[in-house]
Amino acid sequence: MDPLTPPPDPAGAAAPPRATLQQLRAAHWKSNRNMSAALLAAWLLTTFCSAFYARALARLTLFGWPLSFYMAAQGAALIYLALIGLYAWRMRRLDLALRAQLELP
Repeated sequence: MDPLTPPPDPAGAAAPPRATLQQLRAAHWKSNRNMSAALLAAWLLTTFCSAFYARALARLTLFGWPLSFYMAAQGAALIYLALIGLYAWRMRRLDLALRAQLELP
């Protein structure tokens, strides 16, 4: 069974039209793709900027260590974890919104 197809209603109410389901699915996946593209761009910038600007960041220190070392060792990993958390949180909200739109009035 398709996970986006609503279960049959025991009260006998009609299911949403097929075109509506396809439009909702298309909008849902468009939102998913846009969010994924934005988060991948942030990931790329984090990776690229920490390596490209390492010499400039080496002049700055954080707790006695050069900022470039901190970004390479821990800072980028923390940003990646934040991106994963943001993706999971936002996808849950998108999925719940889709589920609410699929429910019958």
